[in-house]
Amino acid sequence: MKGFVVTGTDTDVGKTHVTAALCLWLQSRGVAVAPMKPVQTGSRPLPDGSFAAPDLDFSLDRLDLAPDAEERALMQPFCYGPACSPHLAVGPGEAGPTVDGILAAAHRLGERFPAVAVEGAGGLMVPLNTRETMLDLFAALGLPVVLVARVGLGTINHALLSAMALKTRGVAVAGVVLNETRPQSPEDAFIRADNPATISWFGQVPVFGTLPFLAETSAAALRDAANRLEGLDRAFAHLLP
Repeated sequence: MKGFVVTGTDTDVGKTHVTAALCLWLQSRGVAVAPMKPVQTGSRPLPDGSFAAPDLDFSLDRLDLAPDAEERALMQPFCYGPACSPHLAVGPGEAGPTVDGILAAAHRLGERFPAVAVEGAGGLMVPLNTRETMLDLFAALGLPVVLVARVGLGTINHALLSAMALKTRGVAVAGVVLNETRPQSPEDAFIRADNPATISWFGQVPVFGTLPFLAETSAAALRDAANRLEGLDRAFAHLLP
């Protein structure tokens, strides 16, 4: 299986936007990439008893993909209603997420698509169950990881700790994307300007750049934002034709 993982320093740092943007970047270069949200909490129940995975749906919509029922089940193998950590979201009688279960779905998806983009839930140490974390999953997948971090005050510590945790487990860090999760003010412009170089220097990881705050998250806007990032050709050379 070829592909990459998108994880974050926290929840709500923009993993979904970055996942879609990177998939669009690859798609525009001729790579058929399948987005995957292996664990989705805060899902909307559907009349047939299944769940809609909003993060996956965001990427599918921007990529103009319409997977069949079997492919969708592989893209979103574990979905739950409560908006909380996966280990808390599992209801009575529901099967909880496991690394083995996610790996099986990911490898089957990889048999259908040249590349798979796996979007994590929350940060690295979010529990999947009482024994396994998202970091355990990423180590088992063996795919390079793109780390998403908020731009601004506090992000250096969060990004460096996350990069250290990944490296300690032998997980390759493809690079960091800083993300503007809200409109920025000029008061902290000097902090935001410093973030990329400091994270790259101390973390010894590439920083692709900053994804700007997007009031409109169309496919075109996300693709344009990804095209302004630097170093993607090198990081994703193993996926490009």
